[in-house]
Amino acid sequence: MLRFLARRILGAIVIILLISAITFFLFFALPSEPALMSCGKNCTPDAIALINKNLGLDAPVPVQYWHYMAGIFAGRDFSVGHCPAPCFGYSFSHQQPVWDTIVDRFPTTLSITLGGAVVFLVVGVGLGMLAAAYRGTWVDKLFSSLSLVGNALQIYFVGVIALAVLVSGLHWMDNPAYHPITENPVKWFTGMLIPWLVLSVIFVASYCRMTRSQMIEQLAEDHVRTARAKGLSRRTVFFRYAWRGALAPIVTIFGIDLGSLFGGAIITEFTFSLHGLGRLAVSSVSETDLPTLMAVMLVGCTAIVLANIVVDAAYALIDPRVRLA
Repeated sequence: MLRFLARRILGAIVIILLISAITFFLFFALPSEPALMSCGKNCTPDAIALINKNLGLDAPVPVQYWHYMAGIFAGRDFSVGHCPAPCFGYSFSHQQPVWDTIVDRFPTTLSITLGGAVVFLVVGVGLGMLAAAYRGTWVDKLFSSLSLVGNALQIYFVGVIALAVLVSGLHWMDNPAYHPITENPVKWFTGMLIPWLVLSVIFVASYCRMTRSQMIEQLAEDHVRTARAKGLSRRTVFFRYAWRGALAPIVTIFGIDLGSLFGGAIITEFTFSLHGLGRLAVSSVSETDLPTLMAVMLVGCTAIVLANIVVDAAYALIDPRVRLA
């Protein structure tokens, strides 16, 4: 198991380095001048040269990339002072440490992503299991029909409807807002509830259909029929034999969907005016702010890669043959 995890971790490090290098070098292919954004309206060539020197933009691009990556682990010195590790540089547009902004924005996106994942896993898988258990009945037909409708919906459409009905119309829920869970867990939960429900709508539909099909397939396997022939109860056969066989594909797809879920959080943040990494990424692109863009890319990539490592480990525990592959 340790060798399995070591291979996954080494592969993750290579992926993160490749993404960081591609993002960094593509930035300099853009027809833009970051120093102009820091200089202001009354800007002279001497002022631009001084800003480029202070930001380290006067060095060759490979050297800048090396200094940037080294600063993450060892810190970096700028004209405005020392940036301790992890140093993602100073924002070109806001002239402040990027790491402080990331620390401030990351909990919002993390709350949206993890909460949405829990909702669509519990609800989607649960509905799929019910549909498989009552195959051919009105329960199965109802959940299957709802899953088809859910696949056709979009986050920005469902979000507006949820705000109009649940917040403005019926006043059942508070307006979405992020409150730190360490300060007030109740406000954190109520403020994130609508974004969780909206973000998980599409995924609930997909996981309901996938779980239903996997469970029906497993219930027709020889080992399940043998368990029934031995006189085991329906509950034991359903959960101990069929459910475990259906779990492996679901875990695999979940690891892939985490990236989509993180991307979906960007749309959710704009829909509900939440200030997370999604809004920060869009603003850094529009403002040509390389340090902020790089930090968002690296943090997001690292979070997704780590989540996939956890999913791979869970998959290896479910199916030991994976560790031998």
